[in-house]
Amino acid sequence: MITRTSQLSSQNRLHAAEAMPITVGNATSRRRFLRAASLTAAAMACPAIPSALAAATLKIRLATLAPKDTSFHQALKSMAEKWLKASGGSVELVLYTDGTMGGEADMVRRMRIGQLQAAMLTVAGLAEIDPAVGALQKIPLLYRTLDEEVYVREKMRPTVEERFKAKGFHLLCWADAGWVRFFSKQPAVKPEELKKLKMFVLTSDKEHIALMQEEGYRAVPLEYTDTLSGLQTGLVETVPTTPFYALAGQFFSTAPHMVEVNYVPLVGGTVITSKAWEAIPAETRKILDEAALQMGEDVQAKGRKESDDAVEAMRKRGLTVHTLDAEAKAAWREFGDHIMPKVRGRLVPPDIYDEVVRLLKEYRAAHPE
Repeated sequence: MITRTSQLSSQNRLHAAEAMPITVGNATSRRRFLRAASLTAAAMACPAIPSALAAATLKIRLATLAPKDTSFHQALKSMAEKWLKASGGSVELVLYTDGTMGGEADMVRRMRIGQLQAAMLTVAGLAEIDPAVGALQKIPLLYRTLDEEVYVREKMRPTVEERFKAKGFHLLCWADAGWVRFFSKQPAVKPEELKKLKMFVLTSDKEHIALMQEEGYRAVPLEYTDTLSGLQTGLVETVPTTPFYALAGQFFSTAPHMVEVNYVPLVGGTVITSKAWEAIPAETRKILDEAALQMGEDVQAKGRKESDDAVEAMRKRGLTVHTLDAEAKAAWREFGDHIMPKVRGRLVPPDIYDEVVRLLKEYRAAHPE
């Protein structure tokens, strides 16, 4: 919620003092004169009240699924401090971690009705604003390297920004946090083997659920916050997620098998409602934008490293990592070739899908290695 406070200006106080009669006769008049004099003295003693203090204060509530005290939370805290300083104390970020504001679809809904003003979301949440972002994460096995994904993401940024703006949102920054892998209770290395297991799918991703079920997968809709309990109770048996989240959420303790396939990159972004953003002076917005972009770079660098480090940390605690042999690699390639055309027009708008394919061809032509 955005709150505003205002103060009586020094000029108004001086006007109030000038309106008082100089001649004081009775006690009431003397009290009025002394009060006016004190206001005048205060105004003269502080002739240059910082404009940020005199301006309206904006309190911006920002929600995320990221656990408290993780690098994602720390990056948000750092950005909040920079925003507060850059705005002279007039823009304050209030952070809500651990999904306390609900799932990502809930966060988007809360932003639309004004209960929240900003959120750090994965593509699953960003797609609730506009499905174009699905091209970065919802096309299995499309990207061979994270460099490819970064190239496409930056080329697509102007288009996505305009689409978000039309929906009432400003994209502050985005980043990836490494690859999504499959964590399961039993070994499952090939796509066909995963069909035997009950698989976590995000509740709000209706089309994804339907597509997986049509392909013979046992998709079970849940919220991220229910992942661990779902594994512990047997409601789900496999979860696609990054190693960092598997470690932070302790998923690997119940699902101790990971197949080392680069399924999709985990991409996310931080957005703010246009209403809240445009309430900030234009010259201040430029500085805040720079701080947000820096946060995105920090999140990406730390997120990738933490995911790599998490695999080793989980290995030491009993995680079995299943690498792909030639037969398994061929099975995953076949799965990708089969599923990609079905994503077009269903999980990703056709024009956006086609543009991403074009950009990938462009990148690969320039980087044949």
